[in-house]
Formats: sequence, C-alpha cells, structure tokens
Amino acid sequence: MRTNISTSITATDSAAWDALDAGGSPFLRHAFLAELEATHCVGGATGWQPAPIVLYDEHGLAAAAPAFLKAHSFGEFVFDFSWAQAYAQHGLAYYPKLVLGVPFTPASGARLLVRPGLDATRMRAALIAAIRDYAEAHALSSIHALFVDEADRAALAGDGWLARHDVQFHWHNQQYRDFDHYLDGFTADKRKKAKRERRRVADEGICFETLLGGALDRKTIDEIYDLHRDTFLRHGHEPYLTRAFFRKLPKALGDSFMVKRARCGNETLAAAVFFWSPEALYGRYWGAVEQHHSLHFETCYHQGIEFCIERGIARFEPGTQGEHKVSRGFVPANTWSMHWIVDARFRDAIGDYLRREGAHVDRYAQEIATHVPYRDARRDARSK
Repeated sequence: MRTNISTSITATDSAAWDALDAGGSPFLRHAFLAELEATHCVGGATGWQPAPIVLYDEHGLAAAAPAFLKAHSFGEFVFDFSWAQAYAQHGLAYYPKLVLGVPFTPASGARLLVRPGLDATRMRAALIAAIRDYAEAHALSSIHALFVDEADRAALAGDGWLARHDVQFHWHNQQYRDFDHYLDGFTADKRKKAKRERRRVADEGICFETLLGGALDRKTIDEIYDLHRDTFLRHGHEPYLTRAFFRKLPKALGDSFMVKRARCGNETLAAAVFFWSPEALYGRYWGAVEQHHSLHFETCYHQGIEFCIERGIARFEPGTQGEHKVSRGFVPANTWSMHWIVDARFRDAIGDYLRREGAHVDRYAQEIATHVPYRDARRDARSK
C-alpha cells in the first residue's frame, strides 16, 4: 500500500476517484471537488487548502479521503471556535487543522472512500492511519471528519476519535403516491395549514419550473446565482461559492444539479438550488426578488418533497437549522462529526464538553419530535 498526499484533487485520476464508493453523493464527485479549486472557492487565500489523502495498491487507487488544511473554522457548519479560543488562551496554535469533508456543505456522507470489492474495514483502518500520520508529520492540532456516515463513524470511533452530534431536519419518503397521499398522514390542523400555504402561492398565479443541469444555459445560471447571492448579502457577507463555480455546475454534475424556479408570467420571482442522487435530495440555496406569502416554504420545501415523490427519492435534507421545517413534515435527524485532538489534555476536556453537549442535543431532539405534524409520530413521541 502506497500513500500519496497532494495539494489538488486534480492529481488523482477522475475516473479512479469516482469509482470509489461514495454512496452516490454528488458532492464527492471528482468534478465537483475539482471545480471548487478551479474557480477559487478553495485554495489560495480562502483558508481551505486541498490536501486529498489517497492510498494505492497494485491495482491502482484503493481508498481516499477529501481533506483540507484549514486556517480558520468558517464554512464547516460544525462550530469549534471556542476550542480555538481555548488553545489561544493557553498560548497554543489551533490552526492549521485538518478537515475531512466537503467545503460549505453540511450534508452527511462517506469521508473514507474505498474501492468496491476491497475489505472496507481494513481499508478504512489503513486510511485513518495515513490521515493521522499526515497530521503528526505536519504538527497539526487536530483532525475533524465532518458530517460522516454510519460506517465512517464506527471506524473512527474504533480508533478513539471523539464523537459529536447535532440535529438537522430531514424528510423521509414513505412510498407516497403524490403530495395529497403524503398529507394524509398529517393531523387535521397541520394538513389544512399546508394546503392553505400552497393555495396562497397558486392563487397569486405563481407556477414552478424544474430545471435540471443539462437544461441550464449561461443566462439562467447567472439569474440563479444573483438570487442566491442576494440572500447572502442580506445576511451581511458574500457567498462562499463563486459565479464561475455556478457556471461550471451543469457540466460538472449534469442533471444531479437541479433548480426549482418560481415564475409569474415571464418574470422570475424566486429560485431554490438543489443537488440530488437516487438516495437523497439536498436543498442548498435560495433567493427571491420580492416577498410573497409562503413562497419560501413552497419553493424550498414543498417543491422538493414533490420532486422526491415523483422520482422515488428516499429522503430530503434541506440544510441546517430551521425549526419551521418541522410543521412541513421534516423530522429531527442526528448528524455526526468525529474529532481527533492531538493534545491529550485538550482531548479529555473536549470529550467532557461533548458528552454534556450531546445530552442537551438529545433532549432538544426529543422535545422537537413531539411537534411533528404526523398523527402516529406525535402519539409515539409523547408516549415515551
């Protein structure tokens, strides 16, 4: 087994990378990661320095991890600013650190990618050892695997990494025939509310287009980018992803890149950006030129649910935060990150903090579960 670590994903053959088992995630495709570099979303002065860690055997690429040297903690959605502050208070450097994951993307997935047909347990262990060797050789403070799937969480826990979890709100497809069949499982008041929200949008003459990547031209992409950028500017900062990156997405991902566009006549009112695979739909960005009652809920959530029902997609992850998603049928779901802290003193202190934080997260999820709109789920949650 040979380890190779470069400063660019392009040093790895794209076909060999995409042949690794990434669970179908569009974010782990070679083209997606390569375009992040090519369009300067990462690299340079961004604080995200690509450092993909790959293992080769006699047949070629055997395993890999999308890794980045980080000079800060922005764009990760797993917040460790207080950890960095504690290091600074003790005169120690927290940065650079190593992050395993996809920049600016709080979507769970594989982080230890293995070629199908190999012993996955053994290869994950070899990859973890290579990652830790890299961190030790570069005197890094820590390694952080963000939004890991269950297999990687188990492998990293077996190596002694600290586990941290948070809550997102996900929708699950129960083989619904259509949107009305989905709403049949709601309590009466929640079903009426959902129908009223959808009717308000329709009564304003707003209709929706589903635009897949292959059908998106430069003009439409720029329109979508400007809408999403305006949302970021309203919150006081530029978006992480550049216009050049958006322009590359249709070619990089094809129809795995999808936009829901709200129109009234010939005028675009709003748009939501999604990525998808047969397993999951991921909601990422949204923007609108003006406010309309319930337009955000319809564009970002109801339209996504309909897309999942039409295509038989198992789940819908609409992003971070947002308790307002619960009344639209999204339920609490744990997301996990795993952390290797080199300094034993800090590892013990952070481990204690994570245990207390985890108990709080669990109580929060249990409380939220009592407010879901499903009749059976609410009854079950309250009986526990």
